[in-house]
Amino acid sequence: MGKKIIVAPSLLAADFSDLKKEIQEVEKFGADFLHLDVMDGNFVPNISFGSPILEAIRPHTKLVFDVHLMVENPDRLIHLFKDCADIITVHAESTKHLNRTIQLIKSFGKKVGVALNPSTPLDFIKYDLDNIDMVLIMTVNPGFGGQKFIPEMLPKIKELRNLAPEIDIQVDGGINDKTGKLAVQAGANILVAGSYIFSGNYENKINSLKF
Repeated sequence: MGKKIIVAPSLLAADFSDLKKEIQEVEKFGADFLHLDVMDGNFVPNISFGSPILEAIRPHTKLVFDVHLMVENPDRLIHLFKDCADIITVHAESTKHLNRTIQLIKSFGKKVGVALNPSTPLDFIKYDLDNIDMVLIMTVNPGFGGQKFIPEMLPKIKELRNLAPEIDIQVDGGINDKTGKLAVQAGANILVAGSYIFSGNYENKINSLKF
């Protein structure tokens, strides 16, 4: 794990009327990743975009594409993102055979992320940590933007950092300059911020998360 704090704007919160401009703006002002929430209306209530949108915007940015699959049975969809994703993150709760899903992602040469909902314990991934590049600790319940950060997740982040000192720990949900600092102090090194970044001056908001 590097010491650098990686900031990943969540595309779901962007203004889709001028998507290319939004992406190029956050890249110019210091974003490291682009966090892309793919929702199927089953694992979470909302439905978002699919692989054709990501393939269309891929040529317009050099940002890392961090594809977060909030879907049931992700194995059936992973291949659709092999040409546009750099990291593919699945929820431990969404698949019956997590290790098999991890190996499937790796078979396409992609980095593997595994997300845990707030009520899901670290035991779900304990025996797969050596095969995971990044763990996403959800600091809200997934599916909706603008929710409040759940502070009870801070001990979970700290526990994971102690368990896996070198792994990337991403947090997503209710992240701003205050909650982001708390998450970093607990051990996170990748901050996903949607509503916070896209509700003001991109440069100021992104810089405020570079602790």
